Amino acid sequence: MTKQRVLVQVSDNGDGIASQDIPHIFERFYQRDTDSTGDTANAGTGLGLAIVKRIVDLHRSQIAVRSEGRLGTEFSFWLPQPAV
Repeated sequence: MTKQRVLVQVSDNGDGIASQDIPHIFERFYQRDTDSTGDTANAGTGLGLAIVKRIVDLHRSQIAVRSEGRLGTEFSFWLPQPAV
């Protein structure tokens, strides 16, 4: 019997994530450098993506990120399909 999975994709059409930040975005408390952008109004605690990654890990899956400047970012991962 093959386990069924559900693909979850979340995307936006924002400014994207800088390539040098992508390896770190799932680290707890990581925040991009706002000194160069001056965008401190949108600064968070750096916990959201770390929590998401932990939840995905607990489901024995992996999360992937794809981002292009000015075109947005897409996160995707697989979860087990709940039994009906």
